[in-house]
Amino acid sequence: MDLLAELEERLVCGDGAMGTLLLDRGVPVDRCLEELCVSDPDRIRSIHEEYVAAGARVIETNTFGANAIRLARFGLDNRVREINKAAVSLAKKAALGKEVCVAGSVGPLGISTHEAEERGIDRAQCFREQFAALLEADVDLIFFETFLNFEEMEIALRAIPESDCAIVSLFACEPEGRLQSGMPLADAFARCHDMGAKIVGANCLNGPRAMVQLFEKLPAGDLLAAYPNAGYPRYTEGRYVYPTAPDYFAKAAREMAAQGARLIGGCCGTTPAHIAAVAKALVDLRPIKSKQVRAMAQPSRTPVHIEHKAEESLLDKIASGKRVVICELDPPKTLALEKYFGGAQALVDAGCDAITLADNSLAILRVSNLAVGAMLKERFDITPLLHLSCRDRNVLGLQSELLGMAALGMRHVLPLTGDPARVGDHPGAASVYDVNSVELISIIKQLNSGFTHAGKPLKAATNFVIGCTFNPNAKNLDAQVQRLERKVAAGAQFVMTQPVFDVDLVGEMHRRVQHLRIPIFTGVWPLQSAKQAEFLHHEVPGIIVPDSVRAELASYDGEGAQAYGIRLAEKIITAALDFFPGVYLITPFLRYESTTRLAKFARSL
Repeated sequence: MDLLAELEERLVCGDGAMGTLLLDRGVPVDRCLEELCVSDPDRIRSIHEEYVAAGARVIETNTFGANAIRLARFGLDNRVREINKAAVSLAKKAALGKEVCVAGSVGPLGISTHEAEERGIDRAQCFREQFAALLEADVDLIFFETFLNFEEMEIALRAIPESDCAIVSLFACEPEGRLQSGMPLADAFARCHDMGAKIVGANCLNGPRAMVQLFEKLPAGDLLAAYPNAGYPRYTEGRYVYPTAPDYFAKAAREMAAQGARLIGGCCGTTPAHIAAVAKALVDLRPIKSKQVRAMAQPSRTPVHIEHKAEESLLDKIASGKRVVICELDPPKTLALEKYFGGAQALVDAGCDAITLADNSLAILRVSNLAVGAMLKERFDITPLLHLSCRDRNVLGLQSELLGMAALGMRHVLPLTGDPARVGDHPGAASVYDVNSVELISIIKQLNSGFTHAGKPLKAATNFVIGCTFNPNAKNLDAQVQRLERKVAAGAQFVMTQPVFDVDLVGEMHRRVQHLRIPIFTGVWPLQSAKQAEFLHHEVPGIIVPDSVRAELASYDGEGAQAYGIRLAEKIITAALDFFPGVYLITPFLRYESTTRLAKFARSL
């Protein structure tokens, strides 16, 4: 079967879901579905046969996640070749003697760019390993599907060795017609064609109606493929149930064809019944090669309009030659707020430019920093700088929080990966970690461009000033600098460090990071006692109190220790302001008197 030639003259029906169908038929959700090609081949072959009998003329191998990265989650990363070859063999048996193409399914690796870099994973090599097995087993097509970003698709396309196999490149894309990066899907198609893809299109993510809306924004003429889900699932009794009936799905397939789709199948939730209905619906249709394209909505680059007083950027203050003093005052752990606001008033009076608010630091429950930040802004006209942890919210929740900040006129944010929940006061709570701090920085930068992480336009751009953290106390400072470089490349605009207790380290830090040319706010913590110093050094991640400092503190009583802590903090501030345009003062356990004294000292220099 010459699929490319046939698509020039008629529509072709693809197959439907494999994974959701296996789960629906009783395979446990924690099984490696690709491994079933080896351990339960009859089950996989019979599904292929059902789709062929339903009218599918392109069937995909059960290899979506058969790459070393995804298989490693099941301890199967050394079986890439075996599983892929077995999968192709099963599909070819189902297609034997019929005009049916066997497509080698290839999905994303399931790790982000940042995770791949941190783990030293060569993503191109992971793809090459899977391609080698699929091509050795003699597939007719290489079928990329459910790619969310162009970067990974490009890596995969460039990793394919020369062969006679046609290449299909499908993205998971919202109906607005943009990828997560904001790239128009039509532009991604053009670049895929330049790298050898013959068929382009979209799959997953959308139900039938949304897929039609997406294809309305795509020009006809290319060989386009559409593989929507069977609607949007609901979670019932431990399983996902997809609502779309086969006849409704088939009607939508005809509408996709009217918008230029030529290869039409199904993704999550579809079954042989859906494919049988689609095959019947496409029989009398011919390819649409030109049509009117519906214009995509263009995002506004105008910052969010708010009724609140405009918040001056700390970066603008620095650019105008001003010294910036940031003071940390963590939200309280209880609803007894008056002492907290008394401390905030004292910091404002001492000349603090911004109050930074932790996000349940050390995984210990505190009052919402968004609520406290809004109250500080209203009561004292002070800039709140909110920490935002990846621990407690998924990507949806993180973006919702950020849009809430923007609506309240808050601009300054410090993305953090966050301490795991198990170390805090709710050890049974789940840690989310959909993304890490570097990825969250990228998401915020994209919001500033007017797009959500899913590529949807916001109809206005946020105007966040994005910070990041840096630990100069780390034993491997080179690794910390490299991570900081990645954060800056992702969009970080200023840096806040862990507390420093070594004057010489301030100069060394400047030497190591000055090439980044962004403001560094050195963390300064006024030590209160030898006991506190020992606690910070031994129990708080990322903090090192030098032996000499702890020994010196141990020689003082209560007031003497506090006085020594202030003197050391003043030395750190003096050194920091010799190199950097501001300083970050950390309030120890709501004892703000020391912080106000240091803020005044910083202002006096």
